[in-house]
Amino acid sequence: MKIDIITIFPDFFRGPLDFGIVRRSREAGLVEIEVHDLRAFAHDRHKTVDDRPFGGGEGMLLKPEPIFECVEKLGVSDRESRSSAGAKETVTLLSAQGKRFTQETAQELSNMNHMVLICGRYEGVDERVGTHLADREISIGDYVLSGGELGAAVIVDAVSRLIPGALGNDASSRQESFSSRPHAHDGDTPNSTCASGGLLDYPHYTRPANFRGWQVPEVLASGNHEEIRRWRRRTAIEKTMRNRPDLIDEAVLDDEDMELLEEIRSSF
Repeated sequence: MKIDIITIFPDFFRGPLDFGIVRRSREAGLVEIEVHDLRAFAHDRHKTVDDRPFGGGEGMLLKPEPIFECVEKLGVSDRESRSSAGAKETVTLLSAQGKRFTQETAQELSNMNHMVLICGRYEGVDERVGTHLADREISIGDYVLSGGELGAAVIVDAVSRLIPGALGNDASSRQESFSSRPHAHDGDTPNSTCASGGLLDYPHYTRPANFRGWQVPEVLASGNHEEIRRWRRRTAIEKTMRNRPDLIDEAVLDDEDMELLEEIRSSF
């Protein structure tokens, strides 16, 4: 995958791109990331990339000219071509007015060959960028940041780890919180690490088995894979009910899950 990031603060990305899975993915050739200084596409003496909005108001907006020029020089197809079925390139504007970034969005973006991220700044971006250049606007949460750089770093990390080969064990990404994949329970060979199906992840424990009097649940040391699987599913539902009850309605739940859910609701 090729990822291009457009920003007025290119040095910001020296840290986020040089650690962990993102770094390993780059070194392995799974993802190529380039950061572009938006000011390089402003042609006046002061390299101006912002201006006051028409109609008045507080703050400044990023101008459309340098953003359009930068994206066009990256060799991206026009928006109409990108919107066609099967297109493998996309342009995303990071904006507080965008749709909320989710694991489903990360999975969708991970299937692209080329992703361009435009980092908004100041009070926003000229509306023509979102309307006529970007395919989508994304926000990483219901709060306001100083710019889109942090959001772009979040998206790069979330997407990179979904590229086949990035994690070493691709099954890891199928059993994490917010995964939309149904959990696995295949006949006579139940998978005790079942995928989340849209729930939060189940609790995890490691040695020592007894830490300051807090004991690891006995079932996890029982060797009974079916009981472990059921315990993990139940605790995943419990944690979701406790921390993110809004996820329950969208989660992939089978008949067994619904029984567990009713038991849990009656105990809350």
